[in-house]
Amino acid sequence: MTSKVKALPAAAAVRDAEPTPTPDTDVAVVRGGTKNKPTATKSEVIMQSGIEAVQGQVQQQVEKAMKTAEELFAFNQGNLEAVVKSSQIWFAGVQDLSKQFAANAQAQFEETVSAFKTLTTVKSLKEAVDLQSTLARSALEKSMSETGRISDASFKLAEQAVAPIAARVTLAVEKFSHAV
Repeated sequence: MTSKVKALPAAAAVRDAEPTPTPDTDVAVVRGGTKNKPTATKSEVIMQSGIEAVQGQVQQQVEKAMKTAEELFAFNQGNLEAVVKSSQIWFAGVQDLSKQFAANAQAQFEETVSAFKTLTTVKSLKEAVDLQSTLARSALEKSMSETGRISDASFKLAEQAVAPIAARVTLAVEKFSHAV
């Protein structure tokens, strides 16, 4: 029973030290503040500073994420511009090659008509065979020459069309290798 007697004054001291709120009083007033300026306990101050620290870190991470997103958007915009430029180069080059093919076909057609006219004027079979042999050799030489020229132009076009994209790939490797 002596332990109960000692506990009673301690419980009363706690009860008297911090009054309990009633419907007529505000919690802030009970804790020692006023209705306009409540006082905070030590745990509330610690909790508030912890919340502010977390909010600061979250804000920094959000700002960092936004900056990264903006950089990624700008980088992807550059990629899109490189693809557009590459496509323009490609289509202009294909158009030029098509014109060359058409010109070669026209020239070959004209040579064929001329050769046919020449063949109609021959007087002997030997002369026809010689003329046909000369025309075939000439056509083969022109064909080989044009094939080489078209191949070179095609490779050059491919290099030019890929150059903007290759530059973006190089930039990406440089940029993202530093990030890692």
